[in-house]
Amino acid sequence: MTRCSLPVTRSSPVTGALSLVLALSPVALAALCIALRIPMADALVYRAEGAAVANGTDLYGFTVTPWHLPATYPPFAALLFVPAAWLPLTALKVAFAVGNAALLALLVRLSCRFARVAPRPWPVLAATAAGLWLEPVFQTLLFGQINLALACLVLWDLTRPPGALGKGVAVGVAAGVKLTPAIFLLYALLRGRRREAATGAAAFAATVLLGALVLPGASAEFWTRRLYETDRVGKAWIVDNQSLQGLLARLLHTPAPGAVWWAAAGAVAAAGLWTARRVDERWGVLVVAVTALLISPISWSHHWVWCVPLLALLLAEGRIRIAVAVAVVFTARTLWLVPHQGDLDLHLPWWQQPLASPYPLLGLAVLGGAAWRARAGTQPMSPASRSSASTMRYA
Repeated sequence: MTRCSLPVTRSSPVTGALSLVLALSPVALAALCIALRIPMADALVYRAEGAAVANGTDLYGFTVTPWHLPATYPPFAALLFVPAAWLPLTALKVAFAVGNAALLALLVRLSCRFARVAPRPWPVLAATAAGLWLEPVFQTLLFGQINLALACLVLWDLTRPPGALGKGVAVGVAAGVKLTPAIFLLYALLRGRRREAATGAAAFAATVLLGALVLPGASAEFWTRRLYETDRVGKAWIVDNQSLQGLLARLLHTPAPGAVWWAAAGAVAAAGLWTARRVDERWGVLVVAVTALLISPISWSHHWVWCVPLLALLLAEGRIRIAVAVAVVFTARTLWLVPHQGDLDLHLPWWQQPLASPYPLLGLAVLGGAAWRARAGTQPMSPASRSSASTMRYA
């Protein structure tokens, strides 16, 4: 187990710098949010979903906010959002802002456990304060999103010891809220952890069943119709979408890359899962997360909060320069610097394409680097070694 051994004392310059970052970062973020009067549009959608459940109205028939946003999650998620309908708007925004800041701190700590690093409290707090400015994290706070909560659920479950009671349940619940975490159940199956995969699948099935029992009409509508309306979530070609489909749509100057995207997504999915099965457990988890973000039709920039455990693992392995480069990619906000009003996203010149799609390009680089490591000597693990490698504990 690696232990962070910064010589931090109460009087050291390092402590002073960490204290300054810790104090100024959240204050500056709060001031910026107040100045911008952030609408927290997604939190308003969650609030409307909870109200639809509480009032017995059509869950998938409303739109809210000036952007006319609809409900897009399974009915089970709407059940969890009912308490949001009881809060005044200001209290709801404060709850989401404070809650997401706390979840970031939890994600940093879980990322340390994931990377097998046991840091001191000050570095964890400073990393949390600095992490608020990572673009995916900042956008999560700006929109009032639940990405950090889902990442924490998944990472907490994956870093539990093999055979732990209920291991897989949290991943299944996360999949019940937002379907993409279900890929981690497939990953568990590929690594030979059948019990964990079955437990997670049962938990996911339970969320579907609960949604069907409480909201039968909405459940039938979602699973037979709304699930397949990917354009309902948003336009795939806008720079907000940092998935493989978004990259190809902008690169090919077409709103619907069609067969090209299907072929590319299939190839990336196969390569990602092949690689995830052959690299060590930690890189396997990151490869699966990146693969899911790439092949999903829509991966908004704020979905890429998996940059936090990625940075933690790079630092734990001593890859400082690469970690700095990755941190720059996730803080530079180049996707917002290119012209993107109206349909300008579809008419970007070649030299602006990397600026418009930094996350999928970095994701492909992660998959390529992991695949190279796998081909360089990592072989498929035996059942015994899988169990040993998946034990992620920290002192």
